[in-house]
Amino acid sequence: MNSSSFRSLRNGAALILIILACWQGLYWMVGDVALRSPLQTVLFTAKLLASDSFWPHVAETATAFAVALVLSVVIGLAIGFALGINRFANEVFEPMLVTAYSIPKITLYPILLLMFGLGISAKIAFGTIHGVIPVALFTISAVRNIRPVLVKSGRVIGLGPFDMVTRVLLPAAMPEIFAGLRIGFSLTLIGTLLGEMFASQRGIGFLLMNAIGLHNIDVIMALTFLLTLFAGAASTFLLYLNRRLQSPT
Repeated sequence: MNSSSFRSLRNGAALILIILACWQGLYWMVGDVALRSPLQTVLFTAKLLASDSFWPHVAETATAFAVALVLSVVIGLAIGFALGINRFANEVFEPMLVTAYSIPKITLYPILLLMFGLGISAKIAFGTIHGVIPVALFTISAVRNIRPVLVKSGRVIGLGPFDMVTRVLLPAAMPEIFAGLRIGFSLTLIGTLLGEMFASQRGIGFLLMNAIGLHNIDVIMALTFLLTLFAGAASTFLLYLNRRLQSPT
């Protein structure tokens, strides 16, 4: 293990210990009225994971999130490259994307329910509209920051639009695009969970909203703990890939 890896592992372990200490301290201050201790949460989480009735909800959320994430990335990259290459289209449509990004997405959910119904399609659509815009905006910025000599070289050797994107633009812009992918990942997950919380009978979001209504602190803490672990692990993995792209050696 090199010094950089050891330092990252040490910093990660220190961060986890600090979080656990703050969590335990907050539990001592608040008590069982609103919190559970780290040990209580871990024990109840293990019990929840052993329940057969829990996994269909996980499968529902995982399916909706996976499809929404793929759509967010594909559509976001397509929009980003199209607007990043075309200066005129970029000047016209990028302000529209920024404006759409600032709109609270929850206001659009009733419209999505009318369009897609109460099934998984509405959750996928709601997750997608959360993640697609940041991916598109970061991709636009990444394409604009590519050195012009690379684009000129691609044109000189006669690359078509598809080859230009896959062989020149995408490799050159990928490190910056990864920042958008990390944000898009998080927002897509949030959008999917929100979709389950407000109009669904299945999924992690539904379980969380039901637990809030019943003031079931054990379930709330366990689900929050699982979601935090998943989001943290995924974000760490994406950050690792981003660093490898920036420093391939």
